Amino acid sequence: MNDRLISAAKGLATDRTPIWLMRQAGRILPEYRKVRETAKDFKTLVKTPELATEVTIQPVDILGVDAAIIFSDILVIPEAMGLNYEMEENKGPVFPKRITSEADLASLHIAQAEELQYVLDAIRLTKKELQGKVPLIGFAGAPWTIFSYMIEGKGSKTFSQAKKMLYTQPAFSHRLLDMIAQSTIHYLKAQIKAGADIVQIFDSWAGILSPDQYAEFSLKYISKICDALGNDVPKIVFAKGAFFARAEMNTINCDVVGLDWNMGIAESRALLPNKVLQGNLDPCALYGSLDDVRRETKKMLNAFGPHKHIANLGHGLYPDTEVDKVKCYIDTVKEYSATLRR
Repeated sequence: MNDRLISAAKGLATDRTPIWLMRQAGRILPEYRKVRETAKDFKTLVKTPELATEVTIQPVDILGVDAAIIFSDILVIPEAMGLNYEMEENKGPVFPKRITSEADLASLHIAQAEELQYVLDAIRLTKKELQGKVPLIGFAGAPWTIFSYMIEGKGSKTFSQAKKMLYTQPAFSHRLLDMIAQSTIHYLKAQIKAGADIVQIFDSWAGILSPDQYAEFSLKYISKICDALGNDVPKIVFAKGAFFARAEMNTINCDVVGLDWNMGIAESRALLPNKVLQGNLDPCALYGSLDDVRRETKKMLNAFGPHKHIANLGHGLYPDTEVDKVKCYIDTVKEYSATLRR
């Protein structure tokens, strides 16, 4: 019933700018926290289709966004490949075992779609519950970002161990990256088959690589995934910090490129003439007053213009963001972007 996101992703004109938010299904919502309390832990929430469906749909009903994004985690891929992760409260993901050698690589396998059946079941159930109200976004992590966690074993400011592997063992690195890419292709194809209307690839740690390394160890694998998925549904690539790769992203087989808040809008338009752009309000702008949020939102919309734009943040929502500020951002996008088309 609301196909603005899909139309905009295809470059078609819409009556207003569509909006959804990264991490919209999460800790900013009291309703989410209530469901979270019923689950034993984060992974139980991810792996229980009924609960994942409930928190996926919450932002559609509560915030009024133009799309749902399936509630899951990018680290389901390494787990399906044979490397278990744990989610520590207030700390983030931790891998009890890291990948550091050829022997470790031999313990992994290319994941098949059925190993992630709980996500596919959640997608099917969510599609049923949405009843065509808005599109459903599927997603996966980019191979480089997944590789970073598998090598490092946890989050890091520098991911120096992962980068060290690129310098000291490039052939090993490419083998692991290719295994991740093939697993991701199986996973995203299955998400689309299960009902995802559009998919996004998150490259959260793109910005810690040099331009040359990014081309060799990340963008090549993102491009491989995009090519393998074909053109059945639109594809979004969000590479945080990869401002240096925008011209190259203009040539890969995706429809939309997500911008973080450090990427200039006018410059990005010039570097990405073939792509719809997504973004890119600084999540911290939502800490301002309601008037501040409205002002910054209008400034962003004026810079992007009325077409070939999907409104979002330049990264995910922070958990201490107030719900009324988020709602203000969404409502301002809806109201003000409509006036830009008159």
